[in-house]
Amino acid sequence: MGGSGGSYFSSDVEQVKRLLGTAEVELADAGFDAEVNSYLGELLTDFNDRDVEAIRKHLDQIRATIEAAHDSEVDLLFGGSIAKHTYVDGISDVDALVFVDGTELANESPDTVKQQLAQLLRDRFATTEVSVGNLAITLKFADAEVQLLPALRRGDRALISDASGSAWSEIDPRGFASELSKVNAAHGNKVVPVVKLAKALMAEFPAQHQLTGYHAEALAVDVFKHYSERLTPRDMLIHFFSTGSERVMSPIVDSTGQSVHVDSYLGSANSLQRQVVADAFRRTARRLKVASMSKQLGAWKEIFGDEP
Repeated sequence: MGGSGGSYFSSDVEQVKRLLGTAEVELADAGFDAEVNSYLGELLTDFNDRDVEAIRKHLDQIRATIEAAHDSEVDLLFGGSIAKHTYVDGISDVDALVFVDGTELANESPDTVKQQLAQLLRDRFATTEVSVGNLAITLKFADAEVQLLPALRRGDRALISDASGSAWSEIDPRGFASELSKVNAAHGNKVVPVVKLAKALMAEFPAQHQLTGYHAEALAVDVFKHYSERLTPRDMLIHFFSTGSERVMSPIVDSTGQSVHVDSYLGSANSLQRQVVADAFRRTARRLKVASMSKQLGAWKEIFGDEP
């Protein structure tokens, strides 16, 4: 009977040790969680403090230049990161729809409109790099990169260039912004901050591995629409790149019509370009997971380019 009691007591002590050990591990994990999420919060504060008004001044100058050349009013709609509050100065794109309905450009093909506007802007901003892509004109100012999408109004919707540049195609930019807002609200307004963090990391990718701002935001809507895990920057950022590496392999389609154009530049499903981007996403997700397992804040800082 005494021996039996001793065995029971010994077992009880071992159980207490295991529980204490588990509690210590959980406490350490919670402490590291708080440390990483605090650091990511500091990054977001820095992003949010950047001067968005400077970007608006660039866009005002662009609008004035186009209006003066065509003797007509031109409307700009902030269809990209400024409108959706995912803008990160010097990191993300700034997309604006440039409506040319009131000018003679309204009768031209999208490609012709882009070429003519690009030349006009090169003449006006002589020290700024101006390039023409499939959908947009990009101006690389010293303090930001601005993308302009020539557009025509069609009621509540708009027409922008299709992938070929030869025809106009309908989109719903406000509907797309609304989709992102809904998903963000459904997840405690945590999705938009994660998009900012993701953009900061993607800005360090080689050019051929990067996504446009619209695509990054559409991808966030897709990967977080049914997300049910912890609403912390650390967990959500890992989820974005881990799940995004799978989602990016197929074109994104949604009810707004916007996403038909968001990732057409990557080609068809499983294209080589999509595989290249997916690989970059997987490597980033792996680095984030390893940094979490290390329990070292310096590992996270290194990923974001900070001194450890």
